Amino acid sequence: MKVELHSLQDTQRFAEKMADACRGHQIVITMDGDLGAGKTTWTQWFGKALGITAVINSPTFTILKDYTQGNGEPFHHIDAYRLEGIQQDLGFEDCFDEGICVVEWASYIRDQIPDDHIAMSWQEGIDEDRTVTVTATGPTSRAILEGTIC
Repeated sequence: MKVELHSLQDTQRFAEKMADACRGHQIVITMDGDLGAGKTTWTQWFGKALGITAVINSPTFTILKDYTQGNGEPFHHIDAYRLEGIQQDLGFEDCFDEGICVVEWASYIRDQIPDDHIAMSWQEGIDEDRTVTVTATGPTSRAILEGTIC
C-alpha cells in the first residue's frame, strides 16, 4: 500500500495507526529511504503511541536502543546505517524474536531480517510531502496491515 503524507501531522497520525495495529504483536518493521525522509521522526511518534515515555532518538552511533512499551513489552530501535558492508552476524535475533523492532536502513542488514516483516520505503517529496510504500512480507505482517486503514 502507498501512504501519502503531506505534513508532520500526517506522519504522526500514520505512526499512531501503525502502533495501534502492531500493539501486542511480535513484528519487525524495516525502513529504507532517503536521509532525512522522516524515518526517525516516524519512529519517535510510533514509540510514543506505544506508550514509551523515554526520549526516542536515532541510535546511529550506538546502533541499537531498547525501550519498554506501555504494556511492558520490549521495543527495539536499530539504525543499521553504519553497518553497510558488514557481513558478520550481529546477534539481532533476540531483538527480532520479542516485542516490536524498528530497523532503519534495513537494506544494510537485509540477510538478517526475518522473512515475515513490514517493509517501509520512504521517498521525499517537496517540502513536507512523503510517500511511504508499505509491504507485508508474510502472514503476521499481512494480518497487521489488514487491520490498518491509512
